[in-house]
Amino acid sequence: MTKTFTLDGKVIPFEEGETIMEAAAAAGAYIPHLCHHPEFKPHGSCKLCTVSIGGRLGAACTNRAEEGAKVESETEALNADRLALTQMLFVEGNHVCPSCEKSGNCQLQAVAYHLGMLTPHFTHFFPARDVDASHPDVLLERNRCILCELCVRAAREVDGKHVFSLAGRGLGKHLIVNAESGRLADTDVKVTDKAVEVCPVGVILRKRVGFATPIGARRYDQSPISAQALADAPRPLERNHD
Repeated sequence: MTKTFTLDGKVIPFEEGETIMEAAAAAGAYIPHLCHHPEFKPHGSCKLCTVSIGGRLGAACTNRAEEGAKVESETEALNADRLALTQMLFVEGNHVCPSCEKSGNCQLQAVAYHLGMLTPHFTHFFPARDVDASHPDVLLERNRCILCELCVRAAREVDGKHVFSLAGRGLGKHLIVNAESGRLADTDVKVTDKAVEVCPVGVILRKRVGFATPIGARRYDQSPISAQALADAPRPLERNHD
């Protein structure tokens, strides 16, 4: 018999070992997130996917689905927390959406739209972060980094390289590259690497193609992130419906 739990009152079937996020996406229910990617092991760092599981808060991307569990996501309190976290990400970095090459393809921007964000609310930090244009094909724009570590994981798990890492703690935490010089050009990253493709914001960019697709015709210009995320979610080959 198929196991189920409820998400905001909707019955969600799941396979043994699936996370709440995976089961929800397969059933057509979107839970906001930034650091999660269906191709990589859940990380749970952004906290946007926090849900209430029987009254206990936990990340939907790391918590396994349990039979009969009552999960809540679309509550006023949880969405208020998600909005505040998103606003903090905007002020912690230097995000200028109208001039950003990633506008319309940026998950942070798309999540902000989904949550109804109208202002950053908090005071901007305006941190001093380096832009690394040393590589002939790839630009590293650290001002937009949200510390999701997707590039770190993609380089290690898919590309078989150790190109990116995070260094420092607290407000000083930042993205670094594996080169004594600190220059991206002195690493073995290639423009075709998964690590270059996977960045959800505008940190790692392919040069000379930034505006090849005009704003208005980009991924999240066509449909909201809730629809795009569900379209990208892997579906089980089959489910038992005994």
